[in-house]
Amino acid sequence: MRTKAVATTALLALGLTACGAEIAPKETAGGSAHYPVTVENCGDRLTFARKPARVVTNDVNITELMLSLGLADRMAGYVMPDDKGKVDQVPWKDGYQQTAWLSKKALTKEIALDARADLVLAGWHYGFDEGSGVTPQAFKALGLDSYVLSESCRSGRGGERGVMDPLDALYTDLANLGEIFDVKDRADRLIADSRARIAAVPQPGRRPSVFLYDSGQDKPYTAGKFAAAHQIIAKAGGTNIMGDLADTWVTAGWESVVERDPEVIVINDYATPDAEEKRRFLTSFPPLAGVSAIRNGRIFVLDYVDLVESPRNPAAIGALAEYLRTVPAR
Repeated sequence: MRTKAVATTALLALGLTACGAEIAPKETAGGSAHYPVTVENCGDRLTFARKPARVVTNDVNITELMLSLGLADRMAGYVMPDDKGKVDQVPWKDGYQQTAWLSKKALTKEIALDARADLVLAGWHYGFDEGSGVTPQAFKALGLDSYVLSESCRSGRGGERGVMDPLDALYTDLANLGEIFDVKDRADRLIADSRARIAAVPQPGRRPSVFLYDSGQDKPYTAGKFAAAHQIIAKAGGTNIMGDLADTWVTAGWESVVERDPEVIVINDYATPDAEEKRRFLTSFPPLAGVSAIRNGRIFVLDYVDLVESPRNPAAIGALAEYLRTVPAR
């Protein structure tokens, strides 16, 4: 998964909180009085004897979970390709400047070891991958703790992901990180603020149908019901046409897209091809010519980081909701 920016200014105007801009909290009186602490992560119980001090994060969304909680001082650095968007335009830009960009390639065991990490934050398909040997088990064998992004939890059916609603995954991770780093008050405030902003989004009288287009020309890569994009669409007042797929990010068929005839297409903007190239493909692809969204020119663009589990989800919901309210009845 990757990113680039299109609606950044609009999203920030919709109220992204600046929690990450606050000064990181100091150690609580008594030092280790809070520890040991145990949290549940993807069905496993993780116990921390002390506050992690050298965290390596993978991907922009996971990095911003840390930065939104003011934890840049607890990071050894982050791994992220340089097509991940304009990080200097977010409330947590100071946090990015306070920590190191360790690699613009894939997360590796060597990167974590060279950074002298004591905790790796990543997820399945967000850095963790059996094929590369980069897994929580591999890090455990090296003496390093791991925390798995809750959006990416394995369901127990092969490689399928998703065990909870995506926004619940966001709140779960913020709450767990609040416990792990002894910043519970800050996590609670961020969760409450996110819930309040989402609850305040007006809901339409009817729910336009939406297709999330990530990538792919032979077959489209899209969002199933456990992807953050699915709940972003729902909370914004739309209906994800692929919401019956019990996974996070999945490959579908163009036949299904045509049959379900979405009124709006949301492009996930990242890397190459960029949003404009994706738009040109969609509007010139013959099988889609009769689809309502194409006939009426209803294509909306959001960043990758808006559409995966991240602190930017509430703002993305607000931006998409504003657009969906302009869609007339069929």
